Amino acid sequence: MAHSSNTPLPGFATDPTRYLFFTGKGGVGKTSLSTATAIALADAGRRVLLVSTDAASNLDEMLGVPLSNQPVAVPGVPGLQMLNIDPDCAAEAYRQRVLAQLEVGASDEERATVREQLSGACTTEIAAFDEFAALLAGEATDVHFDHVVFDTAPTGHTLRLLSLPKAWSGFLAGNDRGASCLGPHSGLKMQEARFNAALRALSDPSLTTVVLVTRPDPRPMQEAARTSDELRQLGLANQRLAINGVFHASDPADRVAASIEALGREALAQLPGALAALPRDEVPLRAFDTVGLPALRALLGGGPAPDVVPAAGATELPAGSLAALTDELAAAGHGLVMVMGKGGVGKTTIAAALAVGLVQRGHSVHLTTTDPAAHVADALNGSLDGLKVGRIDPRAETAAYIDKIMATRGKDLDEQGRALLLEDLQSPCTEEVAVFHAFSRVVNEARTSFVVLDTAPTGHSLLLMDATGAYHRQMTRQYEGMANAKHIITPLMRLQDPDTTKVVIVTLPEVTPVSQAAALQDDLRRASIEPWAWVINKSIAATGTTDPLLQARLAGEARQTARIANGLANRTFVLPWLPQAPVGVAALGALVAPGL
Repeated sequence: MAHSSNTPLPGFATDPTRYLFFTGKGGVGKTSLSTATAIALADAGRRVLLVSTDAASNLDEMLGVPLSNQPVAVPGVPGLQMLNIDPDCAAEAYRQRVLAQLEVGASDEERATVREQLSGACTTEIAAFDEFAALLAGEATDVHFDHVVFDTAPTGHTLRLLSLPKAWSGFLAGNDRGASCLGPHSGLKMQEARFNAALRALSDPSLTTVVLVTRPDPRPMQEAARTSDELRQLGLANQRLAINGVFHASDPADRVAASIEALGREALAQLPGALAALPRDEVPLRAFDTVGLPALRALLGGGPAPDVVPAAGATELPAGSLAALTDELAAAGHGLVMVMGKGGVGKTTIAAALAVGLVQRGHSVHLTTTDPAAHVADALNGSLDGLKVGRIDPRAETAAYIDKIMATRGKDLDEQGRALLLEDLQSPCTEEVAVFHAFSRVVNEARTSFVVLDTAPTGHSLLLMDATGAYHRQMTRQYEGMANAKHIITPLMRLQDPDTTKVVIVTLPEVTPVSQAAALQDDLRRASIEPWAWVINKSIAATGTTDPLLQARLAGEARQTARIANGLANRTFVLPWLPQAPVGVAALGALVAPGL
């Protein structure tokens, strides 16, 4: 089916390069726009591969096709296939390739040692990147695709992924032995040509376009501007801007609708310079959830809008306020509060508000973040006695970790030995280890005081959980059968202890964030970590709006609150949609003031 609407396709879908990357802050609509673009290109007769690099992808829900690490045809869209770069599957395939290269006479013990070397989060990352690089090098599939559309993880994770071709190419060029954290060097060295081909493809404007997706909102715009600058430094200069969810009020007298439109106009008027210079497309806010082919075709104007089904018999959701949530947390006296969820659901705002609320109740609090695109300081926009603000900065942590290892392990080495050790530590793998160590320090700090941790978007956080699990397994094996084994307490054990750690999952009352929150909860439970509470952010149910488009979206909200009420969450708290974003200590404090 060709594009049949009178609405012209956005520029990013009319004359695309072979590789299209959709990136941006979590929650801006990258998956919706990338999927709709892939469908539009396939409808126009092209062969298209849609690839998710997000460990928490919801492509399967949007298209009704199970995710796979092999290309799978999408029913109803001839010419379109999709695949998900699954980190765990990629890591296992990578381990098998390396093990296959061992000498035939290698002992079981030697093979077990190599497998152990390849069991960490570092190997998971390099293996997932290896599959990504193979797609860019044209080696990954037997089928030739006219276009490969990448639906990427939220910004911080994506910048890490897109920087790896340069990092690994440079590391391998100056290293003929290889990184110890990856086991046998041959397993990595054989990929060097692939990494170089990936770097060339990313840097070629005739092959690769990056679509920076944002919403008409200052924070995602600022993040898109920073991303634009960082991508240019990596050599990805061919960029476009897509502003998703642009809202126009049907009734100017509707206070809520008029306020939403005014906020969007104000944000667009203050577009950062790095973005203002880019070619730009605007996609209007739609009344429907972008799930299923009709909705995805309609998103870019390629088909009629699906009917919005009203919610039948909405379930009343027993939910408290953020102030009530803070009261419950404060009663414990200390602990780690981990705020988790899909990108763009408002984790940073919720984490900052909870931290301010705990200080209001007389506690000293350390508010920190594991998000590479950290914004906690922006959310606070000021200081408060009793509140320490920090972040786990990957670069700073890596530099400190390298210094520490050189000062301890390197002190007894000769000059050549120290040079070799430093060379190993220049591996991009070292960052994973350094961030884990910093995370472990934060977990330990919560034994005696409050730490509120604003985590990175789901996929990135799950990789950190993987590293925590790998360390736990390593320590329990190491001390197995020893007298002091019972006294070993790993970071994972502290996360599993409800008296130490309370996980707060944040979601929006929309189908994709709720589904991803449920999937995150399942992942945590598999690690024996029981989420403590859910927060539904930006609820418009109580605003009284009569705007037809917002009314249509309310029907979707009612369906999602019914899902949550019917057993998804142990306890639920709600923050209503606010006409002004709560930025600053005073505004955050008003959300959680005692007695609300």
